Amino acid sequence: MANEKQIDSPHRDYRRIEQALHYLASNYQSQPDLAEIASSVNLSEAHFQRLFKRWAGVSPKQFLQYLTLDHARQCLKSNMTVLDAALDSGLAAPARLNELFVRIESITPLEFKRDGEGINIEYGFHVTAFGCCLMGVSERGLTGVAFYEESAKEAALSEMISRLPKAIYSHNQAATEAYCEMIFGTSGGVESHTLSVLVRGTSFQIKVWEALLRVSNGTRISYRQLAESIDQPKASRAVGSAVGKNPVAVLIPCHRVIREDGLLGGYHWGVERKLALLGVESLQRHGITVAAQT
Repeated sequence: MANEKQIDSPHRDYRRIEQALHYLASNYQSQPDLAEIASSVNLSEAHFQRLFKRWAGVSPKQFLQYLTLDHARQCLKSNMTVLDAALDSGLAAPARLNELFVRIESITPLEFKRDGEGINIEYGFHVTAFGCCLMGVSERGLTGVAFYEESAKEAALSEMISRLPKAIYSHNQAATEAYCEMIFGTSGGVESHTLSVLVRGTSFQIKVWEALLRVSNGTRISYRQLAESIDQPKASRAVGSAVGKNPVAVLIPCHRVIREDGLLGGYHWGVERKLALLGVESLQRHGITVAAQT
């Protein structure tokens, strides 16, 4: 408990919250109390309560109550269509996505063949309420949004570069800062913007990513439902693969895809972060403004 007297950095805050979310993801069915959750991250109840409320704007108990796993099960078990499930929710996303319109643009066949040669991409590293985030942007829009652990900063950049290995990359923090503000509201948000996303993918992958844009904020759908939404009802496995290769976190909301049984399933940037995103959306669905601090 001695570490409680140290000044909390945003990164340390999120790491503790992430550990707590991991505990909740593994034990939510037993409805752990404050003491159990606080103990899982080696903090006193009082300190953990303050830390969590500063991050989420609500208590850990409220956050647990608003997690949407039960809602997801009800939607899936009642055989709701994707459209009906979307209409059932409709809330402000963690990044104020209700104010944003996202348009996916694929690189040209020639750019695809040349591995992005001729495309200039500027990138920057940022700290958000959901952890460290790498962003890449070109003249034609965002090329990548990826969460990473501090120890894997270079690995995150290498993964981004591998998608368009012959593009020209340069570090420009200022170029990506405005996008970070638009997506995560780090400076109060930016009013209504249209964001373009430039991606490299197969026709099938892009179709899946475009379908994800049609999944309303707060909605949870299964891989099967997503496959049905693109008229490929037997392609759940291929859809899952495309979801896992999504290069733009949050904006292309792959975190909203869950397993058929209502459980979370995997997430390229960590199940705990997926739970954090879903939990924040769930809180906002109930009209609660989340005050996650960066």
